[in-house]
Amino acid sequence: MLVTEDLALLDDLLRLCAAAGAEPEVHHTVPERRASWADPPLVLVGDDVAASCRAAARRPGVLLVGREPDDPGVWQRAVRIGAEDVLTLPDDEARLVDLLADAVEGVGRQAPTVGVIGGRGGAGASSLACALALAAVRAGQRTLLVDGDPLGGGLDVLLGAERAEGHRWPDFAASKGRVAGAALEESLPEAHGLRVLSWDRGDPVHVPPEAMRSVLAAARRRGGIVVVDLPRRIDDTVTEALAQLDLGLLIVPGELRAVAAAQRTAGAVGTVLRDLRAVVRGPYAPGLDEEWIADALRLPLVGDLPHDPDLSAAGDGGPPPGADARSPLARFCSAFWDRALTPERAA
Repeated sequence: MLVTEDLALLDDLLRLCAAAGAEPEVHHTVPERRASWADPPLVLVGDDVAASCRAAARRPGVLLVGREPDDPGVWQRAVRIGAEDVLTLPDDEARLVDLLADAVEGVGRQAPTVGVIGGRGGAGASSLACALALAAVRAGQRTLLVDGDPLGGGLDVLLGAERAEGHRWPDFAASKGRVAGAALEESLPEAHGLRVLSWDRGDPVHVPPEAMRSVLAAARRRGGIVVVDLPRRIDDTVTEALAQLDLGLLIVPGELRAVAAAQRTAGAVGTVLRDLRAVVRGPYAPGLDEEWIADALRLPLVGDLPHDPDLSAAGDGGPPPGADARSPLARFCSAFWDRALTPERAA
């Protein structure tokens, strides 16, 4: 709801509502119907009518909007009408668009976001990311799988969804600012009960950090689970993706050369991501086991990933990795989510 008599301010607020996908109800004073004031998730009161709103019932979600950042009385007027905050245009336009879009989308708890990174080439990061996403679907979670590696061959291929209709990364390469979470989800291909954002088969397209930030932020706002498959190289775009993660899983084969490569990868990733953990998989070279490797990397150990043909046969035209709930890979991923989602279930 917008409440103002200032036509110039109203024009600006209507423009920002359009940018956020919001359809506002406009009033020049507090509406007489109590429900009209109480029901909207967000009420924007122009500073020009603040005095006339003092008698309105107190409610959450009221913001006072003005144009004079140096006016010492604006906060007093905000307190008198029970406003939660004061926004000044044009300085706070981007923030106001975010608040309007949040109100439209009904944003709740952000999605836990897990990234998977290979300790060396061919470690099985894409297969693990795919299996984690499928396990999250089986656990009843809305799930989005994001392919962050433009040279990885495409997670849609791994899922057998390369011909499924929907947007790929090149469609989002120019994204800046706010991306609507619902629109993102609905635009993506669906496979095996999850949504996947992958690459097409055309020439490589550079996705700038701003686009990665906008897309992952939109995915997280939708709730559920987000799984991101990341490359080993760390550029500005990958750094932005790492900054959005809650947890990173570094998958390391049980070989000395793999451990040496993983140490370099962990060092680079650790400069951005605070919570990085090791997933170790056999077979192991003589004298090595999962605990020795995790200690060598100085990373917490998530577990020993059992040998599973799904990790090596991925992409050969068969079922996706982890699609068989009875496979060792699928059981490992289900156990991971059982641990990871316990605090959320208890909340």
